[in-house]
Amino acid sequence: MTSAILCAAGRGTRAGFSENKVLRELGGLPVLSWSLSAFSAAGVDEIIVACREEDEARIQALLAPYPAARAMRGGKTRGESVFAALKAAKGEIVLVHDAARPFLSQKLICDCIASVKAFGSGVCALPASDTVVLAAEGNVISVPARETAFLVQTPQGFYKDKLLVAYEKAREEGLSFTDESGVYAHYIAPPRLFAGERGNRKLTYAEDFLPAERVGFGADTHAFGEGDRIVLAGVSIPHTHGLIAHSDGDVLCHALMDALLSAAGLSDIGHHFPDTDERFRGADSMELLRKVVVMLARAGYAAKNASVSVLAEKPRLAPHIAKMKENLAGALGIGQDAVGIAAGTNERLGYVGEGKGITVYATVLLMPVRPAQ
Repeated sequence: MTSAILCAAGRGTRAGFSENKVLRELGGLPVLSWSLSAFSAAGVDEIIVACREEDEARIQALLAPYPAARAMRGGKTRGESVFAALKAAKGEIVLVHDAARPFLSQKLICDCIASVKAFGSGVCALPASDTVVLAAEGNVISVPARETAFLVQTPQGFYKDKLLVAYEKAREEGLSFTDESGVYAHYIAPPRLFAGERGNRKLTYAEDFLPAERVGFGADTHAFGEGDRIVLAGVSIPHTHGLIAHSDGDVLCHALMDALLSAAGLSDIGHHFPDTDERFRGADSMELLRKVVVMLARAGYAAKNASVSVLAEKPRLAPHIAKMKENLAGALGIGQDAVGIAAGTNERLGYVGEGKGITVYATVLLMPVRPAQ
């Protein structure tokens, strides 16, 4: 039988939160739920969540979908919490995991169990890619060889009886350790390492809770009508016809705005700038694009790159693309090398090929930023 102990008794003070960070939402779910889901899917027999008394009711509610999970009150330190959970655990093998590491894979869990069965212990770790130093009072006192330095993660697995003995001895001697590998190494034996994963990072600071990058797609079409020029990405281009629109008809900006808004999960441009609103009659679409960029910032996102494809038989766009890229890059706040504009015909097929209109497709990549106030 295998038990998993999730350490969830923190306060989130380093992140500047007023609540336990494992109760904060990440990707639509509390952080703790991701860890619970991973261990449940891996088939562990028991999950014990060590938590603070003030968080117990909220955590109990999160455990409802997981019949093998139960909550119990932890102590003032990690060691006290793990020790209490160890005494209550029913499994012969125990895996201890930071609940604030929500990105662990089922492979890590299975590898940890396999390591315990093969070697008596299993500590998830990564080789250090940077030089590691030991320091005191701001001065380097030792530089371990990088090939011997590892960054320890969780889960960490052991046979329950041996880890319990180690913690009992630590309590008798009044010693504290930052994790289970330390106490096990001190009292039992050098624990066995197994390969961790870069994605298995611990959420510690506020920036760690920023959302993931997002992809967006937008498309727009405008028909030709009266006029002697069209506007694309803020560039006025002479032509035999204009584009029919409530605003300035900048079909490229419209497709790009929809791509940006959809990537951020916001309503489309028809919601924000309806063609029934006289305020937007003849509106400068580049100015509307800048308004969308502000909306994104308030939602916690910014454009990382944009790629646009324009389908039009005429006019010829090649002479204008450099200026179009410059305008878009300025509005989005990114480099021109992060903006791609491709122009092509539709080989005389369909409404585009017949010269009746222009269609634009746009894709964007958004990166998380601190939400604008």
